[in-house]
Amino acid sequence: MPAIPANATNTAALWPGTVASTVAYRNAFTPQAKRLLWPLFAMAVVGGVLGAVILLKTPPATFLRLVPWLLLVATLLFVFSGRMTAWIRNRMGQTAGDRHLPQGMFWAGLGVQLVIAMYVGYFGAGTGILMLALLALLGLDNIHAMNGMKSLLVSVANGVAIVTFVWAHVVVWPQAVLMLIAAVTGGYAGAYFAQKMNPQHVRWMVIAIGFGMAAYFFIRG
Repeated sequence: MPAIPANATNTAALWPGTVASTVAYRNAFTPQAKRLLWPLFAMAVVGGVLGAVILLKTPPATFLRLVPWLLLVATLLFVFSGRMTAWIRNRMGQTAGDRHLPQGMFWAGLGVQLVIAMYVGYFGAGTGILMLALLALLGLDNIHAMNGMKSLLVSVANGVAIVTFVWAHVVVWPQAVLMLIAAVTGGYAGAYFAQKMNPQHVRWMVIAIGFGMAAYFFIRG
């Protein structure tokens, strides 16, 4: 199918997974996370809609040229996610016990959240590590609360993007349903077998697939 309906269909198919993850983290939200929740939630709604609208307004040929770069950036984020995670943990150690967030950083964080949510609505790959880094900058120091916030905000941004895609009639439902079933099955099977593998081997496989897909679209373009 064309690239933009394919991207919209993929978003619809994978959305239930992030919602399920959010439900699993429902009891992990700390008082500090709850104070930041509604402002970030609002930015996720606005950004998700804007990203989806920008995608729909993007000429298909332009989007096809962007796809390999988006895949490459997402893969590089995964490659360096270990260092970024170490930075997040270091930041968590520095902010533990410090609940005072400068007003300027708060508003800057909302701006960054808006940009991240727009990217979620537009393409979305690799946003998890970006969201965790933002939450660390905003002073959150509980990794479970951070993962819960990340899942919720990504779910919200993708959810409003899907509404926009449905309204524009670009979701191809037979494929979306098939992909949803495959995603649920593959997600469970992948988690089951990944736990039996060497984590470094799994990481190499993900990186190889990411670079391979990016290379394929670079060559195809």
